[in-house]
Amino acid sequence: MSNEESIRFGLLGSFSYSYDKSVKAGRKALSFLQYLVVNHTRSISSEELLEYFWAEDISNSPGTALRRMMFTVRSLLKEMFPDKERLLITLPGCYVWNPDICLVLDTEVFETVCLDAGKMSGEEKCTRLLQAVALYKGEFLAGNDSEWVLVLRQYYQTLYLDACKAVLPILYQKEQWMKLLDICSQAYRVDFATEEFTLYQMRALIALGQSEQAVRQYEIFRDRLIQEYEIMPTRQAEQLCTLASGLRRKDLGEQDIFELVDEDYEEGIAFFCTFEIFRQIVALERRHIERSGKSSVLVVISFGKGAVPSTDARRLERILLEKLRTGDPVARLAADSYILMLTGANIENARLVMGRIDCDFHRIYRHSNANLTYRIAPLVPGSSYVTREIL
Repeated sequence: MSNEESIRFGLLGSFSYSYDKSVKAGRKALSFLQYLVVNHTRSISSEELLEYFWAEDISNSPGTALRRMMFTVRSLLKEMFPDKERLLITLPGCYVWNPDICLVLDTEVFETVCLDAGKMSGEEKCTRLLQAVALYKGEFLAGNDSEWVLVLRQYYQTLYLDACKAVLPILYQKEQWMKLLDICSQAYRVDFATEEFTLYQMRALIALGQSEQAVRQYEIFRDRLIQEYEIMPTRQAEQLCTLASGLRRKDLGEQDIFELVDEDYEEGIAFFCTFEIFRQIVALERRHIERSGKSSVLVVISFGKGAVPSTDARRLERILLEKLRTGDPVARLAADSYILMLTGANIENARLVMGRIDCDFHRIYRHSNANLTYRIAPLVPGSSYVTREIL
């Protein structure tokens, strides 16, 4: 309604009202008020409140405790909004907010902006994503670790991280390095293990001529990843670190340059790379076969429903890396599939190779229920598509 009065609550970061005013209350009373605010669009039954806040109360009068809590919360609201009357209304068996008062929550604004950004493109999308990132002031209801808070906290955090991931490549294309660094720094504090944030931070630092800082950022990320998850950064992060290490040297000679771009690969295994790098390799190979007249093929290899995805993926990856040639690139396509390119091969060659892969897999992992299937497609020169053959 146009005549509605409005009051504002901040739920992202510290709980606040009317533009960053803090609320002083006991832990339970504060959580109770927050629950009422979060669920302001509906009536909240007494049974629901008793279940969430007095489920373990061994006294014989949880209803009395609820009535006392409502009195405390109404007193808090009166202190917070002295010019507003009857903010909470008691109805038979439930409580509702006064329909003449409009509650404006930063979480709802944030969610709307994030969802709107997904429907946009170009400059409008970038502006909307930056607005979403700026609205995220911290984790949902920081300091409240009640069970009802945790799911919503994860939801809003995911929205924020997705917005960061979506805007970073746009800022990278626009070469807005300082803004990119600021977003990466904030996102890294929320979820350091998402390597994407470190990669973009390193790229921006390299572009700004701050190679020393790029190397340092990689080292911090690597050490923390090892300490908390006992894993190493990906090859892509290592390559960026190598680039930054080379660029920080001011006296690069001819041999230094060759060493900088020379690949440090594991001899005897196929080349495992990201899907984006795989696409670039395929594009180069298509140009090569257009000039040479030779053939190459793409193969998608998957394992069926009987497989254990995490276990059989590692098994299949090991077989592919060990049994393919060192010049054959391989990339993860999905949770249950890989894509590879057999350079200089034709359809018949590919069938033979895949037959050997299948035999080796089931010989080494006899107890696996994975049913390997293949799709083979010859690479067509001078074209953006391939002719598919299902095997």
